[in-house]
Order: sequence, then structure tokens, then C-alpha cells
Amino acid sequence: MDILPHEKQIYEYLKAIEHLKKQNQDNPLFNNEIKKLEKKLEELKKGTYSELSPWQRVMICRHPARPHTIDYIKNICQNFHELAGDRTYSDDQAIVGGLAKIGDMNCVVIGQEKGNDTESRVHRNFGMLNPEGFRKALRLMRLAEKFNLPIVSFLDTPGAYPGLGAEERGQGFVIANNLREMSRIKTPIIIVVIGEGCSGGALGMGVGDCIGMLEHSYYSVISPEGCASILWKDASKNVEAAERLKLNSENLLELEIIDTIIPEPLGGAHHDPEKTYVNVKKFILDQWQTLKNIPGEILIEQRYLKFRKIGKFEKKTQG
Repeated sequence: MDILPHEKQIYEYLKAIEHLKKQNQDNPLFNNEIKKLEKKLEELKKGTYSELSPWQRVMICRHPARPHTIDYIKNICQNFHELAGDRTYSDDQAIVGGLAKIGDMNCVVIGQEKGNDTESRVHRNFGMLNPEGFRKALRLMRLAEKFNLPIVSFLDTPGAYPGLGAEERGQGFVIANNLREMSRIKTPIIIVVIGEGCSGGALGMGVGDCIGMLEHSYYSVISPEGCASILWKDASKNVEAAERLKLNSENLLELEIIDTIIPEPLGGAHHDPEKTYVNVKKFILDQWQTLKNIPGEILIEQRYLKFRKIGKFEKKTQG
């Protein structure tokens, strides 16, 4: 089990309670003592998880057991039919997409996939898309537009792949092209940030009519480590960078970059994946009810205005 640093005391309590239960399962005299410990454990959980720092929440977001795109597809979609390839170069395994049904909504689902173990992570390139991945996503979105299907896009990437081959195949151009083309698609686009929403890798699949963000996910122009390396030439200042970047869901809601915070179970999605699936599914279907009757031209105009207003500044004059 992967235990995060801020959870060590919680798991020590859990271990002590389990040990006490096993040692005294036939002795009712210890029941009151066990109940007291369980009450203290609940108070400890509430206290610990209500005082998380931005960096601690980034660690929750990166937890190996946190549900990924494939998990959401398996648990909230019916009749998922995967579609592969960009029709130009290859099939990027860092992105999964296809036709699906969520509740009563027929749709196209796309999402970045990191993998769950060493082998699958290498196979999925740790969720970092190459240019063909962005072209694959755009191909599926155009298919959705052709058949008037809504699009659901799951974001979970540490960034677009920065390798030489990706740059040679036009990484910067395909991200920019996706931004332009997604802003023009005449069908509803629902974005869900389920994990890391980092840099252009996330934004290249993140232009939509409504953006929902899981409570402990993060959405940022750069990772805390990358920011620390640039600003302080020291990646170990990641904790300070996470604080300065304002990358948590409540910061982004206040800045009107996202529209909704999707609640997670106490301690993070990996503690109760089933509850997380229910919350994400509800968010998607609620947004679909709002967006489905809006004409395409109005959707595009609203989408343009949504992103056009992002960014606030104050002008100071010297007196």
C-alpha cells in the first residue's frame, strides 16, 4: 500500500485498531476502548484532510491507486467502442477514445491514460501525448460533431511529450491547432480534470463549454517541480512552487478558469473510487442536460467568451 507522508499517523491508528480487534475479538471488555480509538481516528482524518497544503494535494493527485481514464470509462460508460489512430502517423497509446453511452447520453469519450504499473506506464508513455495523440483526439471530436454527439474529455497528464521526435513532428503546432479547432466544434464539450492537468498537454484537449475539476486534482501551466527549476534553479522548492502557482480547484474556481469542483471522498479519490465515479457521472449528465438544447452557433460564441475573459490584472499608476 502506498502511504502518503501526511497519512502515516492515520495508518498507524488503523494498524493499532486492527491489531486490538484481532487480539481481543472474543473479549467484550475491549469494545469501548476500540470505539474510543475509532472515534479518535475519525477526528484525526478530518483534521488531517482539512488542513492539506497545495503540495500534499498534488501528491494525492499523483497517488498510484488514483482512478485513471480507463477506470472511469469502465465504471461510468456503457457500450464503449474504442477507436484508434490519427490516420496520419500512428496510434498514440497515451490517449484512449471512442464511442460510448453514459446514462442516456450517447457521446464520444476521449482521455489521457497514464497506466497503472511499470509496464502499462511505459506503454502509455506516462500519459504524455505525442503529436499523433492530439490528432487522434481531434479526429474523434470531429466525428462527434459530424453525428451531433457530445464530447467528454478526461484530462490527466504531466504534459505533452517533450522528446525530439515529438518536436520534429510538430508538437507545438498540433496543440495550437487543437485549441483553434476545439473552439469551433458545434457540439457540447464537457471537460473533466481527473488528475494532473499540466501545461499544453492538458489544454490541447481542454477547450470546452464546461470544465469540472476533481477536488484534489490540479490544473496548471507547469508542474511545481518545473516551476521551481525555472524560478529558483532548484526542483526541491516544489512545495513553495505549488503554493505560488494557485493550482488547486478552489483557486481556479475563484479565478473562473473552471466551472465546478467535483467532490472527492475524504482523503482523495483512491480511498473510495466508486463514490468518485458516481460524482463524475452526475457532473457529466447534469452538464449535458444544460448544454444539449443550445444551438451550435451559440455554443461556439459562449465558448469563445468563456475563454476570452480568462485573465485578470490590476493597473497601478505611479503618483
